[in-house]
Amino acid sequence: MAKKYSRKGRVSRSAGRFGTRYGRRDRKLVADLEEKMHMPHKCANCARLTVKRVGTGIWKCKKCGYTFAGGTYLPTTTVGSTVMRSVKKATEQVE
Repeated sequence: MAKKYSRKGRVSRSAGRFGTRYGRRDRKLVADLEEKMHMPHKCANCARLTVKRVGTGIWKCKKCGYTFAGGTYLPTTTVGSTVMRSVKKATEQVE
């Protein structure tokens, strides 16, 4: 990501609240995670970009009210998507 500058200096990201504590790399990882977590996600039920995080691993669609369990920071995990592919492949072979 390109560095942003404003008239008075750098524009901090969400991890700017930590100041100079915890190191640059850790603050960058936290800021990246929080950006991904707060962006709109697609609902599996109604396919709209209205899914928000309710709690740790709990996600809810604001439009249709669909609540589901997902990853801690993202509604889908890499392991979960791998499992879904294998289940889909197995059901196609049965039919």
